[in-house]
Amino acid sequence: MNPIFILLIFSLFSCKKNKSPSAEQSDRQVYFNGKIYTVNEEQPWAEAMLVEKGVITLIGSNREVQKKASEEAKIIDLQNHMVLPGIHDVHLHPLEAGSKNFQFILDETETDPENYAYDVEKAIQQHPEAEWILGWGFDIHTLLGAKRPPVEILDELSLTKPIAIMELTSHSIWCNSKALELAGITTSSPNPPGGIIMREANGEPNGLLIDNAGNLLIDLAIVSIPGNAEKDYEGLVNFGLPELAKNGITSLCDARTYWKRNHHRTWQKIADEGKLTARVNLGLWAYPDEDDAFQINRLKELYNEKENSLLKINQIKLYSDGIIINTTSAMQEDYKIDLFGLPTNNGLNYFTQERIAKYIAALESTGFDFHIHTIGDRGVKEALNAIEQSGSAKGRHRLTHVEFVDPADYNRFYQLNVTADCQVAGDFTQPDHWHDNDEFIVPSLAGNVIPIRSLHEAKARVTLSSDWDVSTLSPFAGLQNAVTRTPQALSLAEALKAYTLNSAYVMRQEAKVGSLEVGKEADFIVLDRNLFEIPPHQIGKTQVLATYLQGELIFER
Repeated sequence: MNPIFILLIFSLFSCKKNKSPSAEQSDRQVYFNGKIYTVNEEQPWAEAMLVEKGVITLIGSNREVQKKASEEAKIIDLQNHMVLPGIHDVHLHPLEAGSKNFQFILDETETDPENYAYDVEKAIQQHPEAEWILGWGFDIHTLLGAKRPPVEILDELSLTKPIAIMELTSHSIWCNSKALELAGITTSSPNPPGGIIMREANGEPNGLLIDNAGNLLIDLAIVSIPGNAEKDYEGLVNFGLPELAKNGITSLCDARTYWKRNHHRTWQKIADEGKLTARVNLGLWAYPDEDDAFQINRLKELYNEKENSLLKINQIKLYSDGIIINTTSAMQEDYKIDLFGLPTNNGLNYFTQERIAKYIAALESTGFDFHIHTIGDRGVKEALNAIEQSGSAKGRHRLTHVEFVDPADYNRFYQLNVTADCQVAGDFTQPDHWHDNDEFIVPSLAGNVIPIRSLHEAKARVTLSSDWDVSTLSPFAGLQNAVTRTPQALSLAEALKAYTLNSAYVMRQEAKVGSLEVGKEADFIVLDRNLFEIPPHQIGKTQVLATYLQGELIFER
């Protein structure tokens, strides 16, 4: 554009701003001189937007917006920066990431479990009044390599105070004998649904509880903490939500809302106090060991989808399977190693295909969409089968992780209108790490880990999310990996749509946000660089300069 014309527009806007002493309080804003990527195929790029009462009323060239701008409008010069719709992250754990209920964090790079004793003992000394000692952060491989039963390491620190430590992916728990006692776990205890109690040769629990077997311990530990709900609240308000805004995330799905721990009440309190700085859909956790009739009725009671509220309780989060490094993701073929000596060695099910179908049949009509954890190819297939059996055109269900997918199931996502929600922000998802798990599975399965390109080409709706705090929160790390993971890469435009409009569909708000166009609410972010003008390997360095929700500035760098 002619520089003289830009200067003229700026002069006109500046004059209008100076004429209006109340401009700062105006409910009209003009954003001009930007490189606005709209994610609207009919108008991919624009220079300026007019926002009135939080809604975009015009988007186009500087000249077009200037003609319609009133004297009362507040003028914001975008200074040629790139603008995007607000990022949607439809799978993350912001309440858990910010919770102050964990008393210590272990070093995940530690390779000798005996060296963890110092940190645990320090936590015991620092919290003498605590009923439980609760920590987080070990690597499962470190504990599997212990030279003695892991329970003994913790028992030497305390036989009277229960200790529970969550593995960094949250898929296992390390505990002492007192914790096992309080949870009622003995030699004769059966494995719970979706869980494994690891044992010594004599049948004694060895202190490692795999997947769902350890969830009860965390429930017991958190209930014992005075003011645990307040600690969740403080972490979310003072850390979680600010981090989201800092990273340009204006919409999200809490991917594991533990209603027995009152997580939904914490979110509701923040919303009621007007402190919510994002659109939020809660995924109520379906407990694998709960009675189905009771749980289904309770979930129905918790459903809440108020039209104009930023907070909606309209999703169900359940696990089909576990994770690959635990050999608990549900695979069609047996694992190459046998860690547990069970009758089968192809993973486990938190919820079987039949139970998933039962829950969908009971809850989809209420308005719930299902968010189903599936990592193994068998887990993916069974979840798709359940949706095919019980789902309807009303549902907007999604499978998340989808690390291993039978190619025969690629086109079923499109046929069943099931979204493939993928996380590629972690470096372990990049092709040079695909064979890291060859000790567990046959190498042929590792050729297309998280097959976002194949799914996209099969017409599946693909979304990208973080799984924070397992992986980095930055959507730009995810974008960079998404466009560089050949042969399973997306184009930048496709990846941006996955983080915005596709994810808005998952949250049932694509008519309101997800792209920047007339009639939609003004959720958008301003970046320090144009993603289309830099090398792909530099996308991850992008910083958000400003984040807007409904036209309100919620973060400024």
